[in-house]
Amino acid sequence: MERVVLTGMGVISPLGNEVETFWNRLCRGESGISRIDTFDTSRFKTKIAGIVREFDAEARFGRKEARRMDRFCQFALAAADQALEDSGLSLDEIDRERLGVYVGSGIGGIQTLLEQDAILRDRGPERVSPTLVPMMISNMAAAMISIKFGALGPTLSPVTACSIGNTAIGEAFRLIRAGGADAIIAGGAEAAVTEISLASFGNATALSGRNDEPARASRPFDAGRDGFVMAEGAGIVVLESLSHALRRNARIYAEVIGYGASSDAYHIVATHPEGIGAYQAMRLALREAAVNPEEVDVISAHATSTGLGDKSETMAIKKLFGEHAYRIPVTANKSMTGHMFGAAGGVEAIALAKSLERGIIPPTINLEQPDLDCDLDYVPNEARQSKLKIGISNSFGFGGHNAVIVLKAYAD
Repeated sequence: MERVVLTGMGVISPLGNEVETFWNRLCRGESGISRIDTFDTSRFKTKIAGIVREFDAEARFGRKEARRMDRFCQFALAAADQALEDSGLSLDEIDRERLGVYVGSGIGGIQTLLEQDAILRDRGPERVSPTLVPMMISNMAAAMISIKFGALGPTLSPVTACSIGNTAIGEAFRLIRAGGADAIIAGGAEAAVTEISLASFGNATALSGRNDEPARASRPFDAGRDGFVMAEGAGIVVLESLSHALRRNARIYAEVIGYGASSDAYHIVATHPEGIGAYQAMRLALREAAVNPEEVDVISAHATSTGLGDKSETMAIKKLFGEHAYRIPVTANKSMTGHMFGAAGGVEAIALAKSLERGIIPPTINLEQPDLDCDLDYVPNEARQSKLKIGISNSFGFGGHNAVIVLKAYAD
């Protein structure tokens, strides 16, 4: 079987729109959460989110092309541009029939749907855009990336809610490992900070209400956490077979060595209270990677800042790692980015790859009063330097979808 390596990365996020800016702010413990100013929130319970700033789609793609893409698709294409440039892949020198795209979105073009629904109601069916459907459907990010770069290989748009990024990376890893592709552009994108999403999550009492202190609102594992914070963005990586990467002398950030997926089979939105599905996905990922639990140096937690979610993930980690759980640093990127839904897994995979490369674990910020049920080492409030070889990244989603990937510092 082929070894699989990560050779390119691209990020659009509330912490910055390229990898180094995102990484540096993450390590400094900066929050990307702010008051929502893209629509009127006066009647909403929650008024904060992780908004992507300074993103000019028309400057990137041209006015005509930008207007034919929903915001989630714009994010995905911009992050894929970065990842491909970073990878150094020459599209003229590779077999494009063996270049795939595995990029998903949980909600797709919801803003486009809302805008066109308003047009239908206010101006009639004659005024609805004929491009509504292709702009709205969640596979269009993968399709647009494939079209732009002439990727003729397998194209897949997984929809596994907030575990999409890890699902995409994991499934791409398996295809490359089996020899079905030389390289795959993989990850997720989301642009769901809209009025209807904010209203629905707010009415479900799932969101933080710390409107007066946005930077302190997302606080995984803290006793005072009161819900997650919505966010948007994209995280895209380039995966290649090691043999393909070596032939072209590519820079290698990390190696993907395992993937595990499971279902809670429990509830449409609530995680299993004992973390059974999370435990199973982590266990399967380590088994595929042929890694013992004691060999894991860092865990990038799903950790959305919800009462049950953070507690059940902690339980799952303890169940799998036993006493070693107390010796593994566990970091929560969402304390700074907010919850980017379908983009979260891709962005957090990039953060983990950077950790392995640089030997730095970003902090979990806003951890001021630890929950007694969450008693692991969550790298509170300050980044930590550490020699790192193997890390896992957890992503869990509505419907009970769980996806875990295992990354390893690359060595010849």
